[in-house]
Amino acid sequence: MFEVIYQSAVSTVASLMRVAALFNRKIKLGVVGRDGLLEEMESGFQKLVNGRSVAWFHAASLGEFEQGRPVIEAYKAQFPNHFILLTFFSPSGYEVRKNYNGADYICYMPWDTASNARRFVEIVQPKIAFFIKYEFWHNYLTELKRSGARIISFSTIFRPDQIFFKKRGGFFKRMLYAFDHIFVQNQQSLALLHGIGVRHCSLAGDTRFDRVSAIAQHVKNLSEAADFRDNKFCLIVGSAWEADMQVLIPVLNHFRGALKAIVAPHEIHKDEIEQWRKSLKGKTLLYSELAIDIHSKEYDYLVIDNIGMLSSLYQYGDMAYIGGAFGSGLHNILEAATFGIPITFGNKRYHKFQEAVDLINRKGAVAVADKDDLIAVADQWISSPDTRKAAGNVNKNYIAEGVGSTALILSEVKKMLG
Repeated sequence: MFEVIYQSAVSTVASLMRVAALFNRKIKLGVVGRDGLLEEMESGFQKLVNGRSVAWFHAASLGEFEQGRPVIEAYKAQFPNHFILLTFFSPSGYEVRKNYNGADYICYMPWDTASNARRFVEIVQPKIAFFIKYEFWHNYLTELKRSGARIISFSTIFRPDQIFFKKRGGFFKRMLYAFDHIFVQNQQSLALLHGIGVRHCSLAGDTRFDRVSAIAQHVKNLSEAADFRDNKFCLIVGSAWEADMQVLIPVLNHFRGALKAIVAPHEIHKDEIEQWRKSLKGKTLLYSELAIDIHSKEYDYLVIDNIGMLSSLYQYGDMAYIGGAFGSGLHNILEAATFGIPITFGNKRYHKFQEAVDLINRKGAVAVADKDDLIAVADQWISSPDTRKAAGNVNKNYIAEGVGSTALILSEVKKMLG
């Protein structure tokens, strides 16, 4: 019964997305990007492959891609003659990384209908497929298993409330048996899988630690950000949403003159940024204006009106505020932690992120309820450099403890592929 519901639901959602695309630009990108994709691949994909073994990596969006990137690049180094296919579910990932040079072919994943999955796997003929974190697609897993491809899930994390562990979750539980190996992030996930008889799994940790550690070791020098900071105390705001700025703006106004701030919105909306600019009492500069205004030292706030710089900006911070927790969920705090700075974020939706819970417990991060909480935390870190540095060192050490997942995964993959 659940399989019938699943097949119907996927087809229905795919149809509804075409309607939604008329009103939503982001959805339209995904619809247009999938139109004619299978036909295009049928005519030319194997010509590009030219007899090489295909390794397929699938990421839902940008965050999952960054999580999988260390494995993609380590795999390519280990198997330089293999052809790397990278697919995305969401435009948020595809549009930003469609020119990523670590893959040979990048496209959307067609909707998980039975016919799409069959055609896609027949076209691609993967030797091995990697699904990053939360990706469980019934029809693709079925077709991959039928084809004889090896199937890996990595950086996966499970919770007791997920459907796999419910009495009526048999259909979804069977998806887990399609994998040749599941590399989980934590001990709880491993115990949950063992509890339902899944033994082809092991604890490997979170590959994001490898990724952020590599970023810190090869960080880009952003001289414009350094000039703006001018050796003043600097707050880096990463992936800010409107709900975050409603808390942050009064805080920034409160500390005007005592700190500078670099603000990176999660999405670039000019009207929204302009409204923030009007609400801030200090002088605000957009990153795009740096070329025409060389006096950035005179400004209090720098707003990043482009995508892709955030991970390199944290090197210029004395503390970080990471957005998302007042909305749909906390964004990546590990990118800030690797630079050894203390972190704050909203106190609503962070509990599903193991690193957030861990760093709160270790005193490297603080969850704040409102502007008053954030003012108190910032005041402590501004007035007490020793306290601030101690919290930052907690975070840096946490990253150092977490590296090594990629090597564990590649070791197992090498055994599989001989």
